[in-house]
Amino acid sequence: MVEPKARAEDFLELVHRARRGRLKLYIGFAAGVGKTYRMLEEAHALEKRGVDIVLAYVEPHGRVETAALVDGLELIARRSIEYRGVTVEEMDLDAVLARRPEIAVVDEIPHTNAPGSRNRKRYQDVLEILEAGINVIGALNIQHLESLKDVVERATGVGIRETVPDLFLENADQVVNLDLSVEDLLDRLRGGKIYAPEKVQWALEHFFEEPHLSALRELALREVAESVERTSEAKARSGASDERVARPGRVMVCLSSYPPHAATLLRKGSRMAGRLSSDWFVVYVETPREAPHLIDAEAQRHLLDNVAKARELGAEVVRIQAKDPVEGLVDFARSHGVGHIIIGRSHQPWWKQLLGLSTPLRLVREASSFDVHIVAFDEGEGRS
Repeated sequence: MVEPKARAEDFLELVHRARRGRLKLYIGFAAGVGKTYRMLEEAHALEKRGVDIVLAYVEPHGRVETAALVDGLELIARRSIEYRGVTVEEMDLDAVLARRPEIAVVDEIPHTNAPGSRNRKRYQDVLEILEAGINVIGALNIQHLESLKDVVERATGVGIRETVPDLFLENADQVVNLDLSVEDLLDRLRGGKIYAPEKVQWALEHFFEEPHLSALRELALREVAESVERTSEAKARSGASDERVARPGRVMVCLSSYPPHAATLLRKGSRMAGRLSSDWFVVYVETPREAPHLIDAEAQRHLLDNVAKARELGAEVVRIQAKDPVEGLVDFARSHGVGHIIIGRSHQPWWKQLLGLSTPLRLVREASSFDVHIVAFDEGEGRS
C-alpha cells in the first residue's frame, strides 16, 4: 500500500527534474476520505517553501475544515458559462495557462465540462496544463476509472456517469492512496462532515452502504498498488539496453462493426493489459461485405465512436482486411506477440452457434495457442 503521507518534498524533487509537467494524484474510494483536504495541506507546505503554486480548481463541498484551508493560497477565478439559461462555473483553463504557475491544484478531475468549453472533460484540461510544462496535483475517486465502471456498478448498484481513462492514472508520476476505515468514513458522514444533514440518510441508503464502501476500499487499495507496480516495471524497462523487445502476452480485443457491448469489451481489454503491464490492440476486421460504403450510417458512427474510445483507453487500433475474420484475427495475433484474445459472446443466429460457426467459437477452436476470453454481459446492459 502506498504511504498516505507522501512528503511534499518527494513531489518537488520530481518537479525540478521535468520539462513536461509532472502529475501527482490523490486517489480515494469515496467522497469524504480527505483528498481535497490533503491537497490543500500540501499546497500550503509547498507555498511555505517558496513554490509558485495556485488553486486552479478546488471544490470544498461546503466542508468547513476544507474551505478554511483555501485561505492564504492564490485562487484562479472560475470561468462562467451560460448553458440553457443556467450559469455554470468551470475551471478557467486559459487563465491557468496564462498565469503559468509552477504547480496547479485541480480537484474533481473526472468532471464533464459544460458545453462551450475547449475540452469535453476536465482530465483533458489537465493534460493540456501538463503539456504546457505546468505541474499538477489532482484528485479523483477510484470508481471513476474507466475500466472499473462495470465492476463498480455491479458491486454498488449505482451508475457511474463520469470516467477517466486508465492511461491517465498510469501516466501519473506519483499516486497517493488516501485510505480510511469504512467505520471512520461512516462516522464522518453521520457527523455532517461530508454532506449536508438532509442528504445523509439518502447517502447511507445508497452509495454509502457499508458493503459498497468495503468493496470500493478494496478496489482502491489493489488498484493503487498495481499502478505503483506497473510504474516501477515501466521504469525498469525504460532503462533496459534493448527497448524494442516485444513484451509477451499482449492483449487483443476483437471489435466488429457494431458490437452491442463494445464499451465493456474495451474496459476488459484495458484492465487486463494494465494487470499484465502489456501493450494491447483493438482489431477490427473489414470483410468485403463490411467495406465503409456498404455498412449503414449508424454502424459507421458506432464504429468510429468505439475506435475513439479505444484510443482514449490507450489501445493501438488496427483495421485489417480479410475475407474470413477469424483467419485475419489469428494471423494478426501470431505476428504481433498476442497472448490473450478478448471477444464478446456471439449475437449470430442460434443455428450457427450450434454448428460452431460463430466467430467466438471458431476462435476458441482455431486459436488453440492463445488464451481466448469470451466476455459475458449482464442481461440489462445496454449498448454502451
